[in-house]
Amino acid sequence: MKFNFTQLSLVFLIAAQLSFAQQMPINFSDSSENFTTFGGSGFSFHTDPDDSGNDVGKFYNNGATWQGFTLSLERPIDLDFQKTISLSFYGYDANAHTILLKLEDGVNADVEVTQNVASGGGWTTGITFDFANAVLSSDGTTPINASGAYDRLTIFIDGNVTTAGTYLLDDIDDGSVETDPNALDVIYDTLVWEDNFDTPGVVNPTNWHYQTQVIIPGIGWANGEEQHYTNRIDNSFVDTSGNLNIVAKDEIWTDQGLTKNYTSARLNSKFAFTYGRVDVRAKLPSDDGTWPAIWTLGKNIYEQGAFWHSSYGTWDTRWPYCGEIDIMEHGLGALNHVAGSLHTPSSSGATINTSGIDISDVNDWHIYSMNWSPDQITFLVDGAGFYTYNPSNKNDDTWPFYEDQFILLNLAMGGISGTIDSNFTQASMIVDYVKVYQAAPLSITDLNLDSTLSVYPNPATDTIHITAKVALNSLALYDVYGKLILKKENNTNSLDVSRLNSGIYFLEVSSNTEKVIKKVIVN
Repeated sequence: MKFNFTQLSLVFLIAAQLSFAQQMPINFSDSSENFTTFGGSGFSFHTDPDDSGNDVGKFYNNGATWQGFTLSLERPIDLDFQKTISLSFYGYDANAHTILLKLEDGVNADVEVTQNVASGGGWTTGITFDFANAVLSSDGTTPINASGAYDRLTIFIDGNVTTAGTYLLDDIDDGSVETDPNALDVIYDTLVWEDNFDTPGVVNPTNWHYQTQVIIPGIGWANGEEQHYTNRIDNSFVDTSGNLNIVAKDEIWTDQGLTKNYTSARLNSKFAFTYGRVDVRAKLPSDDGTWPAIWTLGKNIYEQGAFWHSSYGTWDTRWPYCGEIDIMEHGLGALNHVAGSLHTPSSSGATINTSGIDISDVNDWHIYSMNWSPDQITFLVDGAGFYTYNPSNKNDDTWPFYEDQFILLNLAMGGISGTIDSNFTQASMIVDYVKVYQAAPLSITDLNLDSTLSVYPNPATDTIHITAKVALNSLALYDVYGKLILKKENNTNSLDVSRLNSGIYFLEVSSNTEKVIKKVIVN
């Protein structure tokens, strides 16, 4: 929700590019297997000239050097699973050609492999790129036996040649099997917090805090929004049907020395949690310029006026360092298009970590959900997943999602959601319930160290976090030769590795009765 005045056009552009994200193998049978082009190149889907029932990718260079084609992957290419990638190439001409495959956005440095295609034209199948014999992309010469996972595939065809050409590719295969990219890795089914809005009248103050203090003094709220948030029953109340109404109204309102033309409400939950599932059943407004949102922020956000700020907010965890999970936003795209997004230090504002889905009428009831585990965050509508965030390299920049988050419900007006309808009078986001689920508490017999231990992020750059359902006595970190590097007997929930050399280490975690050793990687 909090975009800090980014341009709407840029948000749409990046969201459109992210919708092309796909997983291997690539056979061009799905419209999402659409490569993004750069440098003047072109891409389109095409029919195989030798098989009218087969779809292939058509790649075009206009004669400039180093034009390329790139595809962001929902599931990374894992070189630890298989070192080779194969593909089929079709030349319309009889010339020899050169293909360079580059792997980017991985845990390790970018790498590439080049293969030559013999002259003759037509299809050449089974062209294999062996990343055990790759080179570093940084200089194009240093040999490396590449390893690890990579989130983006980039292709250059005749990169240093100034001759225009059109080529076909098919069956880009890394040996993996296509799976549901939005399959949930953890099922959270124990209800731990809810508000069903059963009592008509004011919003339950035990569950919710009104956030009314503007976050930019003298201006208002971020993103050029045009509303004041109030704690009045006019802007938020529970109706006689047992639904929360958050109401945006066309009215002049002066507060904190600022006069705005609209009022609305912004609620913070007085419940915060780490890992679990959020379900919110809601009807959304669709009026031009309305921006309903269901989202979460880190409890440690430095934001005066937010419920948790006075107790937990620190300057080091101001936005976006606290992390933000946008479970649902409407009004930033086409009518009935809702989006889920993440804002982190690595990408915020016009975040690249976003995707959306078209649904039936947003004025009808839908359940908007987010499933947050230690390894991934999946967004769902009516129980169907449409986007999963699972960066290969989890660190504080990409994954600040290891501490408590709280829920926000609000209805903003204008700003990057567009021009408000000149005939607007009022609109409402109506919420039936908000529910949070987590894993069932373990029984005493289940509380062993190994089954409850979580070490993250891994790989790590600065800090490793350790959680378990049993009390921990000590941490000990050893290098690959068995030399003790670090030991802690207090504050065993984290370990500072920022001063260590990159490499593989072994973390020994001890409780009163057990010891568990985990391999960790420091970048």
